[in-house]
Amino acid sequence: MAHVHADTPFAPLGIAVLTVSDTRGFDEDGSGDLLAERLTEAGHALVERQIVPDDVYRIRAVVSKWVVRDDIQVVLVNGGTGFTPRDTTPEALAPLFDKAVDGYGELFRQLSLASIGTSTLQSRAVAGLIDRTLVFAMPGSPKACATAWDGILAAQLDARTRPCNFVAMVLPDAERCASRQAPEGEAARQAVES
Repeated sequence: MAHVHADTPFAPLGIAVLTVSDTRGFDEDGSGDLLAERLTEAGHALVERQIVPDDVYRIRAVVSKWVVRDDIQVVLVNGGTGFTPRDTTPEALAPLFDKAVDGYGELFRQLSLASIGTSTLQSRAVAGLIDRTLVFAMPGSPKACATAWDGILAAQLDARTRPCNFVAMVLPDAERCASRQAPEGEAARQAVES
């Protein structure tokens, strides 16, 4: 179980939100609204928000543009993770990942089991690291976005969460997780040996 350490400072992240939909505009984008609201309430900055159609190349184009920006450390993608012919978000993102975060999809499906039962199998929520930018994709319903943010992302994008979180992956000056640091005696020994 994760714990928050009060003596570790909060580190705000720059986050972009991408909604994948053939039918929604900003007036109908309840999922994008929910994510924007949750991340700003948590103390992070909403750097950019966009809507693109369910198209592999348009999704890749936006994400590729965002991951090279210094002011964006996290990209939240909602929509296009189902099994219809137009659902291509996982196919768009997976080739871009340097490292996949397999546990994200597994945990998302476990959390959503309580509310949607075995239909959770049809969620292809995926995540990965592209250079130093984290990308999390989730289904496009507001309820699914709330499950992802409240159940996973709020804690994992908070530098105070222990034993570990993702902040040190995207902010080079962030405090590393305790489990990733060498014990004090070990660090001294390594310094003497080098």
